[in-house]
Amino acid sequence: MIDKKRLIKSFGFAFEGVTHALGRDQNLLIHFSAALLVVIAGVIFKVTPFEMGLLGLTILLVIATEMINTAIETMVDLITKEHRQEAKIAKDVSSGMVLITAIGSVMIGLIVFAPHVSALFK
Repeated sequence: MIDKKRLIKSFGFAFEGVTHALGRDQNLLIHFSAALLVVIAGVIFKVTPFEMGLLGLTILLVIATEMINTAIETMVDLITKEHRQEAKIAKDVSSGMVLITAIGSVMIGLIVFAPHVSALFK
């Protein structure tokens, strides 16, 4: 049986996590802003539902990896305050994960929007 109070409480914690991350992580705020612009561009250029779904999944991936990165960096800072090579590696790899997904999202955005933009000049 589902405990409704516990379920509502867990959603509350999740929303706290999102608002905390948005309030303290400028990169996440940048990703959310870029996502909003991409969705607006998708509506303006009338991308297909499939293309919008692809853009949505890409947005989700970038935002999720940024939040994972924030969690990893926070945990590393909690575990050690001193400069350690292992901590640097964990943070760098975590940031690299976000970079790779962000680059991939730009590539997908170019693939989706290029035909629509080039159609404007024909």
